[in-house]
Amino acid sequence: MAAPPARADADPSPTSPPTAQDTPGRQAEKSETACEDRSNAESLDRLLPPVGTGRSPRKRTTSQCKSEPPLLRTSKRTIYTAGRPPWYNEHGTQSKEAFAIGLGGGSASGKTTVARMIIEALDVPWVVLLSMDSFYKVLTEQQQEQAAHNNFNFDHPDAFDFDLIISTLKKLKQGKSVKVPIYDFTTHSRKKDWKTLYGANVIIFEGIMAFADKTLLELLDMKIFVDTDSDIRLVRRLRRDISERGRDIEGVIKQYNKFVKPSFDQYIQPTMRLADIVVPRGSGNTVAIDLIVQHVHSQLEEQRKLRWDMAALASAHQCHPLPRTLSVLKSTPQVRGMHTIIRDKETSRDEFIFYSKRLMRLLIEHALSFLPFQDCVVQTPQGQDYAGKCYAGKQITGVSILRAGETMEPALRAVCKDVRIGTILIQTNQLTGEPELHYLRLPKDISDDHVILMDCTVSTGAAAMMAVRVLLDHDVPEDKIFLLSLLMAEMGVHSVAYAFPRVRIITTAVDKRVNDLFRIIPGIGNFGDRYFGTDAVPDGSDEEEVAYTG
Repeated sequence: MAAPPARADADPSPTSPPTAQDTPGRQAEKSETACEDRSNAESLDRLLPPVGTGRSPRKRTTSQCKSEPPLLRTSKRTIYTAGRPPWYNEHGTQSKEAFAIGLGGGSASGKTTVARMIIEALDVPWVVLLSMDSFYKVLTEQQQEQAAHNNFNFDHPDAFDFDLIISTLKKLKQGKSVKVPIYDFTTHSRKKDWKTLYGANVIIFEGIMAFADKTLLELLDMKIFVDTDSDIRLVRRLRRDISERGRDIEGVIKQYNKFVKPSFDQYIQPTMRLADIVVPRGSGNTVAIDLIVQHVHSQLEEQRKLRWDMAALASAHQCHPLPRTLSVLKSTPQVRGMHTIIRDKETSRDEFIFYSKRLMRLLIEHALSFLPFQDCVVQTPQGQDYAGKCYAGKQITGVSILRAGETMEPALRAVCKDVRIGTILIQTNQLTGEPELHYLRLPKDISDDHVILMDCTVSTGAAAMMAVRVLLDHDVPEDKIFLLSLLMAEMGVHSVAYAFPRVRIITTAVDKRVNDLFRIIPGIGNFGDRYFGTDAVPDGSDEEEVAYTG
């Protein structure tokens, strides 16, 4: 027997503290009103169908498009926004757009609950839940006054910013990052800070007007209408607006009769015919949800064409000349001497760190010579003009690929004053052999900067390619990305240059071979273990091949 519809409720919000102008009588009146509202909300619980234990309460004080882990907590497990597999092909371009699911239905029909049930059942590592509630238009002063008295229609298509919705969904489908507004329902306004979301395998877009725009409909690969009894929807809305949004029962019912119900009849219910699937009883219809999940799984299987065939990559570039975008630090006796020391397996950790740092400093100084400079004139203390050069860009940002790449940060900070630093963590999925994005922290407004991407060794280039793709998705121009590494294999150089021909690649040395396990030969060993003094992996493999396949 199917479970009854789940209840979307939350703990009552605490009442506001009394202001200095409140008299004891007014305080008592406010307290009495708050108690009455809580009592009303609690009494509404008894009108809702029972729910199973273990489901997390829904909190909706502000619109929620969650991007930071955990994405979803369930009674069984926690799903994190981590482990994103490649969303591009060997050319560095997007392999296939994400699968977008649209969830429509009346207010409080259980759309978000159904969305979360689908996410849990899908069991895919990277999902984005995008709520239409985030995209209410900014209200004028007159509209704010109307909203404060429950006289503004939030259930009308004109209340939503469809242009922003469409542009956001398009970018997400392309795998790019987006900024999503956060809407505060208690003040009927957008918050100052916006939330960052990233593209995913699956995008679930839910909202009452999810099917109300023709262009928006074309972006949805599957359209689902959640059909829930109007009485249940009314009780849920009463419960939510009283306990979470500070409304009184009279105002909620007034708004429902004046706007919500007429808008549902005129704008929302007619869109049911546009849906591919109608889910009666909402989250209680587990059979329908299972069928939806099966269909999405079949679509995702068609998308998973990318497999990192390292042998094919290795053979594809044999005998090819090194790309023109590669710059190798001149192999002076000093540079070769430092390489001799850090490559020697008998070198102590202290000496390894010391000479690695020296090489890093030389590498970064060399890389800075490729930045754009323009003519400028300054006056010397002797009162004479000096015709010199100055940096012609806006700002320099360093991004390290964890963990070995972070060892290059001190050298960058030493030569670039006030440089901003970001980090990326990429690991290999041992079952698929694919690199996966697990952690990302980038400075704001990075798109105008010259970005120095740092990793100590690059063998296959898989991690470097994913890191470059992340920067491109944050609108960093390809020709403003500089990939720096102490040591690279020819295979990795060719892979990155083939996928991203305008990325500048800078290193202190290039080794010709990788072995059958894709470790650089003769190589440098596991740089991270040698630098940090941690235990080596049992088979003695290079760090990047264990942590993030090169």
